Amino acid sequence: MEVFFQQLINGVSLGSLYALIAIGYTMVYGVLRLINFAHGDIMMVSTYIAFFSLTGFSLFGFIVPQMPWYVSFPISIVLTGVLGFLMERFAYRPLRNAPRISVLMTAIGVSFFLENLGLVVFGGRPKGFPTPGLFAEIFYVKDVALSSLSLWIPLITLIFLGATFFLVYRTKSGIAMRAISRDIETPQLMGIDVNRIISLTFIVGSSLAAVGGILLAMRYPQINPLMGIMPGIKAFTAAVLGGIGNVVGAALGGLTLGLIEIFFVALFPDFAGYRDAIAFIILIFILLFRPNGIMGEKLPD
Repeated sequence: MEVFFQQLINGVSLGSLYALIAIGYTMVYGVLRLINFAHGDIMMVSTYIAFFSLTGFSLFGFIVPQMPWYVSFPISIVLTGVLGFLMERFAYRPLRNAPRISVLMTAIGVSFFLENLGLVVFGGRPKGFPTPGLFAEIFYVKDVALSSLSLWIPLITLIFLGATFFLVYRTKSGIAMRAISRDIETPQLMGIDVNRIISLTFIVGSSLAAVGGILLAMRYPQINPLMGIMPGIKAFTAAVLGGIGNVVGAALGGLTLGLIEIFFVALFPDFAGYRDAIAFIILIFILLFRPNGIMGEKLPD
């Protein structure tokens, strides 16, 4: 029984992490019908910003001292949101009326650009990510080990899920997002600044990716420029599983994927090396038998 609860906690923690990244993924798709393949790489950039803020760095001859985590993490989230805005403004907005395949190829190109820029600027050698003491504590309930980070991740995910839900369903900007997701031309005739709303969507989505990236870097305390590839794929799978374009569905899909992955490794330890393949298998089955996902609905093209 202790083993079951231990794996359950690990699954909920990992699933919450996938859910947080998937929420940002599904927001961009919900508004633009764009599969932002660079989402995982945006997450990677956020971890490096947080890393250098925590450890200190030199820039143009100026020494920037180490900063506490409660300063470093917000800086990383804000700057990653700015990166999302710049990416939308200069990479995607000029192709707003281009064929869908052109935008898709651009998303792939932006992903490759961020990965290779990271290799050039940060180097290919992995760096150890420092975990603040608040998130590194270990608690024991009988034989079940509870890391404080495993408890923080679901809590933080719930907070940001609630904030995102409030933004989408309780604010004028959220109403505009949902209107644009249905028809991008008609809201413009009603006076909605479509460019501003789409930029806001990218800022929110990238900020959520930053939060997920920081939590991922603390859970697996090692970062490298290619670290966003697999979490990005799994977040996409979680979004498709829950119903891409649906915020709550993305969270549910991420939680489900995390639980399946952890219990697969627990039940079949000899096949633990295939844990990443589970995401691809689930993606194939969902696309074959329920392409709209658990909570998704068929939307107009």
